[in-house]
Amino acid sequence: MSPPQELRERTKKFAIRIVRLFQALPKSAEAQVMGKQLLRCGTSVAANYRAVCRARSKAEFIARMGIVAEEADESVLWLELLEETGILRHERLEDILKEAKQLVAIFSTSLKTAKGNR
Repeated sequence: MSPPQELRERTKKFAIRIVRLFQALPKSAEAQVMGKQLLRCGTSVAANYRAVCRARSKAEFIARMGIVAEEADESVLWLELLEETGILRHERLEDILKEAKQLVAIFSTSLKTAKGNR
């Protein structure tokens, strides 16, 4: 499998994990508000990465990759807030938070490389 195809699968699996995490959240107002924000940006990572793979120009690639990196970073924020507010325990979030941070690193590096190759 090519690296872009591997990332398509990895981001899709990340989105599925985000959906499942959202489904398991408590029904309190604050958990639902944070959960919906996480749901939006966490699934957006996969959707926007697919758009990166279809970019028609270098400029479009860079713009869309920037969105993917931002959405992945925002996912990290909401995951950290869910933990730091005590809504979910560290053990529940540890693996998905690690994955989110790895995705941020991958997409941020890719974005810097693409910008440097202009």
